[in-house]
Amino acid sequence: MAVDGERDDGAKAETEASKEPKLSENVKENEIDSKIDAKVDEGNAETKNIQEKKDVVEKSENSLTISDANEKEHAKEIEICANSLPISDGNDKESAMETEKGENASSISDGNEKENAKETEKGKNSSSISDGNEKENAKETGTGKRKLAVPDGNEKKKKDEFSLPQSDESVEENRNENDKPESSSPSSDSRNEENILLSDLKEYERKSLAELRSLLEVAILANKLFKEVKENKEESAKEYSIENKDEQSNNIEENQNKNEENDVEKGKEKVEIDKNITFWGVPLLPSKGDERTNILLFKFLRAREFHADDAFEMLKNTLEWRKENKIDSILDEDFGNDYDSLSYMAGFDLEGNPVCYNVYGVFADDELYNKMFGTEASRERFLRWRLQLMEKQIQKLDFRPGGTSSLVQINDLTNAPGPSRRDIRVATKHAVGILQDNYPEFVAKNIFINVPFWYYAFNAILSPFLTQRTKSKFVFSRPARVTETLLKYIAAEEIPVNYGGLRRENDPYFSTDQDAAYEVFVKAGATETIEIPAPEVGSTLIWDLIIIGWDVTYKEEFVPNDEGSYTLIVKKGRKIVWENESIRNTFRNNEPGKIVITIKNGIFKKKRVFYRYMAKDPSA
Repeated sequence: MAVDGERDDGAKAETEASKEPKLSENVKENEIDSKIDAKVDEGNAETKNIQEKKDVVEKSENSLTISDANEKEHAKEIEICANSLPISDGNDKESAMETEKGENASSISDGNEKENAKETEKGKNSSSISDGNEKENAKETGTGKRKLAVPDGNEKKKKDEFSLPQSDESVEENRNENDKPESSSPSSDSRNEENILLSDLKEYERKSLAELRSLLEVAILANKLFKEVKENKEESAKEYSIENKDEQSNNIEENQNKNEENDVEKGKEKVEIDKNITFWGVPLLPSKGDERTNILLFKFLRAREFHADDAFEMLKNTLEWRKENKIDSILDEDFGNDYDSLSYMAGFDLEGNPVCYNVYGVFADDELYNKMFGTEASRERFLRWRLQLMEKQIQKLDFRPGGTSSLVQINDLTNAPGPSRRDIRVATKHAVGILQDNYPEFVAKNIFINVPFWYYAFNAILSPFLTQRTKSKFVFSRPARVTETLLKYIAAEEIPVNYGGLRRENDPYFSTDQDAAYEVFVKAGATETIEIPAPEVGSTLIWDLIIIGWDVTYKEEFVPNDEGSYTLIVKKGRKIVWENESIRNTFRNNEPGKIVITIKNGIFKKKRVFYRYMAKDPSA
């Protein structure tokens, strides 16, 4: 087709050169038409290519590819163990939309046609997400993550994230993601880590827990949790060391096939035993849905800075160690009463954790010391007893969310042997190493009281063998501050009287569960009174009282309600500089009135007073 401007130019040319034939004009028009047609064809081809690319992108967006068959199988196993993890990601509505009918969708259209057109022309297989958190969701899509809906312990529908199997490089990259805190040190988290609820977990903690659950589920179902399965295969291969290599390989294959057939024949019973494996009474198989399993696994994760692979190896090593040393049957062993004076359980701390008191002063007796540490056999027996004690203490834990899952250790170093006693130093170091490796995060606090000066040097020697988390739980107290230190972690009525508290074993009057202590402050240079009513005649009043730091003037009186009666002195006023135990006194009244306790603080430091009382019915 010719343009009008071109025709005018042709007419002018015809006028100027009248002898030029009309054929040249037709040739020019044909050339222009052919160029335009070529451009049109070119555009159609480009449009066709774009359409083909769109089709490819649409197909790729409708499927989630997994690198190999192993990853697909692993993904199914993750779905099995994921159904019982009671964790919420705090975004229920959006997670529910993403997980509807269990679809593994990895892309959502955002309606931005211009941007999608640009990505299509470049041949990119990407998709945009419109959930209000584009960066985080883009990471999840890129690493092949998906969200599954799972119930929590309170039967509420919550969601959690699980990741598909990844290569070692991918796992290392995930450890460096921005959602992990800058520091994993205990001091960076102000939460009560011992009784923390799973719903309170941070993002990186949930991911680590999900990964560890997946590893454990696969290991149990594949019967590979214990090392002996792998070792037996290696030993069976070594038995066939024949000169003829072909014969050797054939024999090994036949042996493995026979073992597999035997396993199939016994299969149902063997798999059932593996699925029912427990650890301190807690089922280990995640898909069983026991909420205690997460609490137990979380201890191993915390001990290994939330690296799931390391925590899984630690768990396997602990199970293997328990099997080799027959720890599950250690509670049945009888050690007599040789160690009764070394340790005892008494009360709970402010968080509800059981408290164990260890008395090291008994080792000052040379006869007892030589009996326990004089020979290798006696040291092994002592270690065995110490492990039994730990197992007894764990029996008091319930491992439930918000419940008790840790212990508090009180170590009394009064008259404890010095560092010259090499045997006890070696035994202690050995015991600490075993407890740290196989009982992770079971001690909420390790409090050392009545600490002598030499122990600080000994602790400096032992310190390099402890993890940072373990050292962060150590608390040291000099003799003059024992009660004050213990009160930071334990209630006054739960602290034994020999450590300045109100607790007495087999107390006929007071119960630690029902009779909580009252607290009164006596300002510096001031006088404070405590009144105990006695309205009924013939009642017997009993009271306990402790003063933190003592060094006060103290007296007790009975003041009758009748102004005409005389005040009776129950305990004459005196200066109390120090008391090892609490003050307990009783009084039977012959008329209505009250007991008045007067405390005069003559120094420039505030005093804390804890007391409790009860009135015994006269008819009783």
